[in-house]
Order: sequence, then structure tokens, then C-alpha cells
Amino acid sequence: MELLKEILNIRGVSGDEHEISSFIINYVLQRRNQWKVVPEVFYGDRFQDNVVLKFGDPRTAVFAHIDTIGFTSRYENQLVPVGGPDVNDGDELEGEDLLGPIACKIKIQDEKVFHDFPRGILPGTNLSFRQNLRIGEEFIQGAYLDNRLGVYNALKLCEDLTDGVVVFSTYEEHGGGSVPFLLKFIYEQWEIRQALVSDITWVTDGVIHGNGTAISLRDKFIPRKVFLNKIVSLAEKSGIPYQIEVEGAGGSDGREIQMSPYPVDWCFIGAPEDHVHTPNEKVALKDLESMLALYRYLMVHL
Repeated sequence: MELLKEILNIRGVSGDEHEISSFIINYVLQRRNQWKVVPEVFYGDRFQDNVVLKFGDPRTAVFAHIDTIGFTSRYENQLVPVGGPDVNDGDELEGEDLLGPIACKIKIQDEKVFHDFPRGILPGTNLSFRQNLRIGEEFIQGAYLDNRLGVYNALKLCEDLTDGVVVFSTYEEHGGGSVPFLLKFIYEQWEIRQALVSDITWVTDGVIHGNGTAISLRDKFIPRKVFLNKIVSLAEKSGIPYQIEVEGAGGSDGREIQMSPYPVDWCFIGAPEDHVHTPNEKVALKDLESMLALYRYLMVHL
């Protein structure tokens, strides 16, 4: 759980992911020699804050976005949302500008969002929910579990992965932007034709806590049915608990994979959470364990 705690205590609002990107790079470089296969690591200016890991002879890629929702300071104490935060009056925020650390609360007035910090915050400063992480016997609860649990899953997967590509992408929370050039890179380098999206989904009337990770058959976008059938068949053979998700809205990095010019099949697989995009996102530990186990199984058998 120490790795998970470290990941959850790093801020990384969409557009400002450098800190968590640096953490991932350092973590990988320090530990890759202890993994079953030592991956090639691609990062730096050419990749901006994205990170690509290549293991063995890859057939499938795993995408995990490293950014989160939050706010950008504007003028006269006003805040502009990044992504789709679900805010309440009094929610606590944190961040830092050139004048120093920031800890403040949200004030909602006339349907606009403001902060109560005693001085003006420099315009363009990113703020995120203050982390209040709680890990019990059944649940984990805190801010931006979406998508830090997806990042955690991808990093844990690296320990035993023999063949595959793991991609840590950016900008997902405000509409995407990095996946097209990342997909171009991994397709042209290794002709990757299969992708799994390691992200966190929502608790709904058909997907609940405790029944396993969710295999999404569709959201706003619809993956190719023959690939979905293969995923579900393998999940059934694995004996790992899972749920089937069918939605008509929402999206993920899968959206950009589907809209790309490359023939890459994809499927979103992730644990369901409640209180989405609030400081109190909630995920069942059993569902997170199921997610970890199913990714390990699928990356061997796909």
C-alpha cells in the first residue's frame, strides 16, 4: 500500500502533470532491474510528460492517464474548473504559486466558483482537492482515485510483465490530446493492435461495489465487438470476479484510440467508484484487487 499512498499524495491537475510524471520515471528507473523483464523507457522533451515502457515482444498496450481534475485560478478570486470537478461550498483546495503554498476553501456565489485565500492567487495557478486519504478493511476513499488507481494498476503490472507496452498519458480529464501521438509512436514502433484502458469507472445501477472490476462494453464510444468478446471470454476463463458495464455516455483514452487512423482494438477495464470527481471518491479494495489480477491475466493471454 505504500506505493499507492505515494501516488495518491502527488498533485497533478491536467496540464500540470510534471510532478507525477517525474515520480513515475524515477520509480521505474530505480526498480526496473528487479522486475521480471527490464523495460525500455521512453520519456523526456520528445514525450512531454508522457512515459512509455516497452517490455519484451509486445502485443498489447495498457494506457493509464496520470492527470486529474481540479481548478485554475482566474481573476478576482474566481476559479475555472479543469475537467469536471463536482464541487460543494467549503471543499478544501491546495496548491502553490510563486508567492508560496496555498490552502483555501471553495466559495460558490451565483453559480460561480471562488476561493477564500486571504491574498490573490496568481492567475493560471492550478489547484486540486486537498487529499484526505482513508484506507479501511473494505474501501479506499479520498481525492482523485480516478485515475491514480489506474496508474497504480499499471505500475504494479510492470513487476511481472514479460511482453507488452505500458503508456502513462496526459490530458484525459479535459478532452485528451496526448494519446494520438503516443498511439502513433507505439504502432509504428511495434505495430501494437490491442489496447486496454486502465482507468476508474463509476458506480451505477448496474455496476456496484464489491462485485469485481468492470469490463466496459461501451460508453459514448463503442469498441469492436469481436475484441470485447475475446476479453470477456478470457475473463470468464480466469475465474477472476468481474462486472459488465454498458453505458451511453462518458469517455476515456479509448475515445482517442477509436478515433485514430490506426487499427487498434481497445477495451476500458477498471474498478467502479462512488462520489466521482469529489474529494471523497470511494472504491472497494476487492474491486481494485480484481482489476490488478485481471490485467495480469489478460496481458499474458491476449
